Amino acid sequence: MTQMTRARSGEITAEMKMVAEKEGVSPDFIRQGVAEGTIVIPANKNHKNLDPNGFGKGLSTKVNANFGTSEDYPEIEKELKKLEVSVEAGADAVMDLSTGEKINETRRAILEKATVPLGTVPIYQATVETLQADKAIIDMTVDDLFNVIEEQAKDGVDFITVHCGLTLETIRHLRDEGRVTDIVSRGGSFMTGWMLHNNAENPLYEYYDRLLEICYEYDVTLSLGDGLRPGSLADATDRAQIHELLVLAELVDRARDAEVQVMVEGPGHVPFDQIETNIKIQKELCKDAPFYVLGPLVTDIALGYDHITAAIGGTLAATAGADFLCYVTPAEHIGLPSIEDVREGVIASKIAAHAADIAKGVPGAKERDLEMAKARKNLDWERQIELSIDPKKARESRDDHNQILKDEEACTMCGSYCAMKIVDEAL
Repeated sequence: MTQMTRARSGEITAEMKMVAEKEGVSPDFIRQGVAEGTIVIPANKNHKNLDPNGFGKGLSTKVNANFGTSEDYPEIEKELKKLEVSVEAGADAVMDLSTGEKINETRRAILEKATVPLGTVPIYQATVETLQADKAIIDMTVDDLFNVIEEQAKDGVDFITVHCGLTLETIRHLRDEGRVTDIVSRGGSFMTGWMLHNNAENPLYEYYDRLLEICYEYDVTLSLGDGLRPGSLADATDRAQIHELLVLAELVDRARDAEVQVMVEGPGHVPFDQIETNIKIQKELCKDAPFYVLGPLVTDIALGYDHITAAIGGTLAATAGADFLCYVTPAEHIGLPSIEDVREGVIASKIAAHAADIAKGVPGAKERDLEMAKARKNLDWERQIELSIDPKKARESRDDHNQILKDEEACTMCGSYCAMKIVDEAL
């Protein structure tokens, strides 16, 4: 039984009450949103230490952090530290994108520590295990993939990214139109290679009902992945991307009919002037299903600073209706993010989310900025640090930049010429 099943029966679950308290809304508001599918609460019944969060219409914009082992960096302890830093910095959910040798061990270690919802991309594990069995990716069987999905669901994973909308027909659109960067989704590339070699339909699409049965049993939220998200501005909003979205819209309806919670993933690299259009198309086609976007990144040339390009796009996307921002770190397009990269990525996305929440009128967002303004007026540095999105950096910066300060009320920018202090005394 899922949160949606219980919501439709009129029940307000413990998870709904907890989300309502965090959001400053009534429990019945949450129940109604979950029943309609405009709000999801990823909460696998086997994730025992979960402090649930809600994602969707009428709620604050949420932020996700990705990490996980790789072939070159297989150390689980480093990824657990990234989990700790992500949650400390304000991440509302995390995803384990491990492709290292110890995928099961990594996921289970993260689940044991994670108090926020945990997501995965099951095809990563299915691919790695196929290769470990001395077979090629194209030799992966349908059962190999679904066995991994069920295993992860049993372990307690709260939401899974599945590229169900990447059909043979969608790939035809990709081939006919052509792209500069083709497919940049790792899971999408695995699935495309398998489909084209085997001349077979995507099993996640063909056997979607099997997927729904697993998700219903454990209350795993489906995150319908965008295997054809644009990897460059030149490829944004093309026929292949939109065709995949049309397929995902149909799959949203089928998930809701099965009382499985579902959200939809979105682009990607998108020019600033196309972001609002992308959000509105998704919201219309998918009937206000929660929208989970990567960035969007508004330029392709900010190598090393893509957390900033993503924050710029994320603010507009969330203001236009996106509900959930997947962070981008400074290491995007470069390599596996360091612990500091993870922290900076979360903070950048939290800034974007908060800026959008002010514009959307989310309860408490504007009020927090007003409190900051009052603290600045009063030269109350402790309160300013407390209200900041990154108190740790704010305190360190305050201490570092003001070591020779003569007037403790001011800062070394103005010192005794502090405008706030002069006007306060004059008035």
